[in-house]
Amino acid sequence: MFRNRVRWALVLALAVMPSFSTVHSSKAVLIVANKGEHTMGIIDPEAGRQVATVPEGGVTGHELIASPDGKTAYVPIYGNSGVGKPGTDGTNMVAIDIASRKVTGNLDFGKGVRPHCAMFGPKNGLLYVTTELNQTISIIDPKSLKIVGTVPTGAPESHMLILSHDGKRGYTANVGPGTVSVLDLDAKKTIAIIPVSKTTQRIAISNDDRWVFTADQTSPRLAVIDTSSNTVKHWVDLPASAYGTAPTPDGRWLVAAIQKTNQVAVVDLQTMKVAHVINVPKIPQEVLVRPDNKVAYVSCDVSGQVAEISLTDWKVNRLIAAGKSVDGLAWAAPE
Repeated sequence: MFRNRVRWALVLALAVMPSFSTVHSSKAVLIVANKGEHTMGIIDPEAGRQVATVPEGGVTGHELIASPDGKTAYVPIYGNSGVGKPGTDGTNMVAIDIASRKVTGNLDFGKGVRPHCAMFGPKNGLLYVTTELNQTISIIDPKSLKIVGTVPTGAPESHMLILSHDGKRGYTANVGPGTVSVLDLDAKKTIAIIPVSKTTQRIAISNDDRWVFTADQTSPRLAVIDTSSNTVKHWVDLPASAYGTAPTPDGRWLVAAIQKTNQVAVVDLQTMKVAHVINVPKIPQEVLVRPDNKVAYVSCDVSGQVAEISLTDWKVNRLIAAGKSVDGLAWAAPE
């Protein structure tokens, strides 16, 4: 009799217990592109561990973005090569329901375009995706997964994209040409192409839209572009060439991944000089600063880890195991 009571108590407890997906669907998560294993990883930031992976379909996605409501992730499938290098040319983008951990939609571009970096328009809710081989930005309705427009970048290898906070301007880092394209998103045209270096990588924008940052790949310095004149206004000296960068929400700092020295450099945006240098695992790629301004996450390719860095004392809080060749990062906070 006692055993039966215990058995039924367990059954009832399990019946009323929320599922794992339900428990975590209301929590903010860090999503990551595990490009070496073709999955999207879901990291619980409180526990500091990857709790699930979602297969993307057997090809590689390098970057991703979460919808403003935090429910859906969009992963452009770039292909198995680096920018400007021979390899497969990605033809699609998948939509993933974060709570159920399933692919729920697919956009087929119709040919190989190497779709890469996705950004949500801050005002119109549309999705802007670099379609590199077309030398365009594709504008996508995220609900229907239909292309509703394009913006020419005027340059090859438009790899990464950032948008102004008013949604009027777009800026692409054109890797091989070493330039930055300035885009009028409403008029759907290129309004300037800014020379930076022989080769450049990644791109970020200050919180007040005054500065755009991109990393010179031939010298240890960061270009600071004045958005009012569309010219390089400052150069910031770094320990080595930078890669991904991200400003802190308070507008004080820019956090930059330094691949060659396996470090993160923190630039004081008031002085335009490096104020802190932090050691991280091999080949830091991308930087994401959490909206609460407490920590920065840095994906570290070779180690398959994400470094969590305190923005208070500039130390690594912990290393979070992700997947093989972790790269793109995004924050998903359900409304």
